Amino acid sequence: MTAAENVCYTLINVPMDSEPPSEISLKNDLGNDMLAFLISFPPLEKGDVKLKTEALKKVIIMILNGEKLPGLLMTIIRFVLPLQDHTIKKLLLVFWEIVPKTTPDGRLLQEMILVCDAYRKDLQHPNEFIRGSTLRFLCKLKEAELLEPLMPAIRACLEHRHSYVRRNAVLAIYTIYRNFEHLIPDAPELIHDFLVNEKDASCKRNAFMMLIHADQDRALDYLSTCIDQVQTFGDILQLVIVELIYKVCHANPSERARFIRCIYNLLQSSSPAVKYEAAGTLVTLSSAPTAIKAAAQCYIDLIIKESDNNVKLIVLDRLIELKEHPSHERVLQDLVMDILRVLSTPDLEVRKKTLQLALDLVSSRNVEELVIVLKKEVIKTNNVTEHEDTDKYRQLLVRTLHSCSVRFPDMAANVIPVLMEFLSDNNEAAAADVLEFVREAIQRFDNLRPLIVEKMLEVFHAIKSVKIYRGALWILGEYCSTKEDIQSVMTEVRRSLGEIPIVESEIKKEAGELKPEEEVSVGPAQKLVTEMGTYATQSALSSSRPAKKEEDRPPLRGFLLDGDFFVAASLATTLTKIALRYVSLVQEKKKQNSFIAEAMLLMATILHLGKSSLPKKPITDDDVDRISLCLKVLSECSPLMNDIFNKECRQSLSHMLSAKLEEEKLSQKKESEKRNVTVQPDDPISFMQLTAKNEMSSKEDQFQLSLLAAMGNTQRKEAADPLASKLNKVTQLTGFSDPVYAEAYVHVNQYDIVLDVLVVNQTSDTLQNCTLELATLGDLKLVEKPSPLTLAPHDFANIKANVKVASTENGIIFGNIVYDVSGAASDRNCVVLSDIHIDIMDYIQPAACTDAEFRQMWAEFEWENKVTVNTNIADLNEYLQHILKSTNMKCLTPEKALSGYCGFMAANLYARSIFGEDALANVSIEKPIHLGPEAPVTGHIRIRAKSQGMALSLGDKINLSQKKTSL
Repeated sequence: MTAAENVCYTLINVPMDSEPPSEISLKNDLGNDMLAFLISFPPLEKGDVKLKTEALKKVIIMILNGEKLPGLLMTIIRFVLPLQDHTIKKLLLVFWEIVPKTTPDGRLLQEMILVCDAYRKDLQHPNEFIRGSTLRFLCKLKEAELLEPLMPAIRACLEHRHSYVRRNAVLAIYTIYRNFEHLIPDAPELIHDFLVNEKDASCKRNAFMMLIHADQDRALDYLSTCIDQVQTFGDILQLVIVELIYKVCHANPSERARFIRCIYNLLQSSSPAVKYEAAGTLVTLSSAPTAIKAAAQCYIDLIIKESDNNVKLIVLDRLIELKEHPSHERVLQDLVMDILRVLSTPDLEVRKKTLQLALDLVSSRNVEELVIVLKKEVIKTNNVTEHEDTDKYRQLLVRTLHSCSVRFPDMAANVIPVLMEFLSDNNEAAAADVLEFVREAIQRFDNLRPLIVEKMLEVFHAIKSVKIYRGALWILGEYCSTKEDIQSVMTEVRRSLGEIPIVESEIKKEAGELKPEEEVSVGPAQKLVTEMGTYATQSALSSSRPAKKEEDRPPLRGFLLDGDFFVAASLATTLTKIALRYVSLVQEKKKQNSFIAEAMLLMATILHLGKSSLPKKPITDDDVDRISLCLKVLSECSPLMNDIFNKECRQSLSHMLSAKLEEEKLSQKKESEKRNVTVQPDDPISFMQLTAKNEMSSKEDQFQLSLLAAMGNTQRKEAADPLASKLNKVTQLTGFSDPVYAEAYVHVNQYDIVLDVLVVNQTSDTLQNCTLELATLGDLKLVEKPSPLTLAPHDFANIKANVKVASTENGIIFGNIVYDVSGAASDRNCVVLSDIHIDIMDYIQPAACTDAEFRQMWAEFEWENKVTVNTNIADLNEYLQHILKSTNMKCLTPEKALSGYCGFMAANLYARSIFGEDALANVSIEKPIHLGPEAPVTGHIRIRAKSQGMALSLGDKINLSQKKTSL
């Protein structure tokens, strides 16, 4: 018998503030009005029953706390056992479970014969609740002498009219058969006959479960007789059938063919739980394409039909696991369109996982259909604001289409026109993703350049974000190669800038000298640039005076008056590029001079505006230098500058894109290598005894693993060393010479910490009301106060305490153990415990994000912690790897950017906590060469987080682990 079967099933939490009652007072309460009870036929009054109920509760609590009350046993048998009150009967079942039933030498107490007779009467009671409760209680009895006289009554309960009694009778027979087989040796046969004739689903489920564990062959025989009717059974019985088939086929693979059809049928069950388990079992039993397809289709239906987002995410994870297997991936590729049906779910996390899965599965066969669906989804998100995640979803769709176009260039022509519409979107993040995609597409696909330039010119005037405006200017300046396109760019720039000179026109507006009719803009802008610039004002007609309203200003003019002159520097570069290209395309000297003069006029008027007091912020020196340089280049038109502006920029972009592509290929190669598990001839043999838990997942019972996960008993992945022990997480709380020794095993789950505290009484006294009192510091909260207990001399006990974790930050648990010494008249004794430090690293996991997301979060997060580098490590790369290892963060800066040696290094790090909190870090370090080759690394690490606790805790962790410890 295992230790787990010897525990007491009943746990009662009771406040122990008041003094425990004496045995004499309890005896009086339990046997109150004995004479009336003995001589009167009428039942006791309600008040007497209530008094006895309260007294019985106190007795139960005292026995659970270690008190021995032998004098009360006969009183309870005489005056409480005959009562017919249901509450009394339920409490008596608890009492008989916990009360000692044997003498110190192990013999059964004589009084228990009377109790056994009471059990028998209750098993024949007309009330089904009393019968069922008694049967449930019998499952907990470990004394064969008490059970033997009750066997006929237990068997008779199998034929009771009520299903509650019958199903508990099955459980009782199973438990008795497992513990004392000699009492009912024919139990499997009895239950098999019962199962054949039973109609109630819960009774059939219990009976079938018993046969699985007691006599698997009989269970299989029964299943064989009704295998065609499995679909008509209740879901609880179907779940047990799935478990049986899994276990039988797992232990004996030759049985697979016999039961696989049954599993296929169960995929059509009306119960989502049965479908989920059947699909998981089918995948483990067969790797045939038809089986994988059926299981995957079942998973997809579950995701679509289930409303709970957690369920959707769990089932999506199972699909992703299927995809990881190389032979299953091709089967899933045919189901990409079905997987995309999940996008109808409004939850962003579900959509994100679905898009990533679809992108991993896309191939040349289905990419066209995928792009069509994604284009429809993008169009759906346009001008839809009812959901807060719409913008983020649009961003995800843009990135997915971007990835599809890069991997399958033929699709780019279909995608670009749809996406270009979003450059004018209010959501800057989605527009920035579109711009990045367009920039990459125009560089890689020469045949699409005319189309992209045309679409860009169409949407240019509607761009609302200055960042997107700058990017669009760069693309137009870099890739407009015909005379007509160059003139169109100049037209759009003049249209976006408004009337020039800017300063004079703004001063006139302020003074109110301009008449409204003079400000009415000309209709459709002409495509040719005239010398007078007649289309310089805004194109939208307005009969009212625009006055000072910013929305009436042309976009570029608005950016400049807001003081954003960086866009002016970008405009100057773009104008220089197109002017130099215009000169090379047009031979007429007059036209060349006219175009260059117009470009220089625009730059000069912007410089004038920057120096005036009209903008909200004055122009910076850097922007002045840039615009002045562009004016000088246009005035000289040297061939060298022409090469720098029109060739070198494009080559730099080409190098960056090729490096990015190589990185992606490298990461994909690493992923595929991970999936292709190969065993080399000289690989060492892995012995089961030395295998870490995570390596045994394929050999373990999946049903047992899922049960452990539901109970919260899943262990974190073992350390790389298979011999690593849990002892590493044991914290000593008291000294060895203290009267009470205590140590705690700290188990960190996702949202709580379980402290398993071992308490040892090192004295020769009995310690009463021994209580573990805990308090927390940080964002931790004690869930419940541990119950007090009584410790015999040199005895020990385990106390479990749960601490709820609310956020990612370092925490401290501290407290003491208080107790009373039996027989002593002194005050309560106290042993102070050592502090338990909760490490932030238990919650932080490496994660990845794009550069744009990193910059956005860096700007948004308000808490920053600057840590000065103080280390004994002399190598830059070694220090970075040391920081990554000690903080669980991931380096976002690619290896190519960090390779080589130049005396300094800058890297971005990112991690995410299990609560969804982001942590960013920027490492800026250098090697002080003037101090010699052995000089340690110097510099700073800046940490940013949304919460103050995370930023400070991460900084403390880095400070503690900066220095490399010598082995």
